[in-house]
Amino acid sequence: MTQDARTSLQVRKGVCYALYAYDVGMSIDLDKCKNVIKSGQLKASIQPHRRAPKYFDYRPAPLLVTQSIAPCRVNNFQTTGEVDLLLYDFGGISVSYEFPMAGSFDELRSISCDLNESSALLDDSRRRVEELIKVVGDAIDRAQVADLVEDYTLFQIEDYSAAWSPDEFHVKCAQELAQVLRAERGILSDQEIADAMACRISFSTDDVTMIDWNAALIFDRDADDVRAVLEFANMELLEMRCLDRQLDDALDQSYEMVPKHTLIRNLLPGTSGTVIRRISQMQVDGAILFERVSNAPKLLGDQYLARVYRLAAQRFHLNEWNGSILRKLDAMESIYKQMHERAASWRLEVLEWIIILLILFEIIMAFLPKSWFPA
Repeated sequence: MTQDARTSLQVRKGVCYALYAYDVGMSIDLDKCKNVIKSGQLKASIQPHRRAPKYFDYRPAPLLVTQSIAPCRVNNFQTTGEVDLLLYDFGGISVSYEFPMAGSFDELRSISCDLNESSALLDDSRRRVEELIKVVGDAIDRAQVADLVEDYTLFQIEDYSAAWSPDEFHVKCAQELAQVLRAERGILSDQEIADAMACRISFSTDDVTMIDWNAALIFDRDADDVRAVLEFANMELLEMRCLDRQLDDALDQSYEMVPKHTLIRNLLPGTSGTVIRRISQMQVDGAILFERVSNAPKLLGDQYLARVYRLAAQRFHLNEWNGSILRKLDAMESIYKQMHERAASWRLEVLEWIIILLILFEIIMAFLPKSWFPA
């Protein structure tokens, strides 16, 4: 693209959304959280009509909490005076900041790079999540903020000046769009550009959505539904990563339990049952969380949003994460069965020896003189 074309491409109105996804526990009681907010224990308000697209069948619907804040600065850019915290019942919280934006695509690239290089919003979002956990208390089961966090940037461009339609952008200004999506200031190779622009989708000739692993560009005046899909996909990725790590730890613990299950320990009452119950609990926890995250949203009556979700899942490699988690759950199931069968086998052997000893005792008693026994 020529320099004249670059300067002629101007964003008249747009918003940049900086998202940060956190895992905070096993589950969240959204009704209890509502009561805490309504009681004034948390300086925030509930926004029931936003980020709940009519095509989404959430069970239950996530809770959107909005807090008034002093605008946060990231280099030359400043957020609005509000931050949104979206609470999911499966133990996830998505924090969202908004940057109004206008200007050339160089401005978009600067925002993307500055957000990628700065930790200001990351630190602020974690602090807000930790404060929320303290306030809601037992509304969160096994409350603990995980070390992992998934950040994602959404650029929604509502109005712009250009000589091309959105569907032509990936040809006319591919280098600039790829730099925004990849948060790169330098010139990218043709292969990198092709990969960054690979996942794009349009509903009409007036809109286009480009989805990458680090950011997404949405050219659309009304894109709340698309943003909600991408925000959930980012949340799902975070939960899958956390669950995968938890299952790794659970498998390590299970492997450690198996060699310690020696002959003497097997003979002690209750030892086998304790180990088996611990493995079973880890397995059940993982399966429940996986089921909650996988089945949280249902896209009803809108094939376009379903296609957007499939593209996001492809870009985030959600299918690979799902496969990895299922394999580890199967490994947990195998360990549980082996431990259960081993414990059952030891119990049968012990019973057999007891029966043998009782029979031997009866035989010996029959040959002993009766005078040895008191009348």
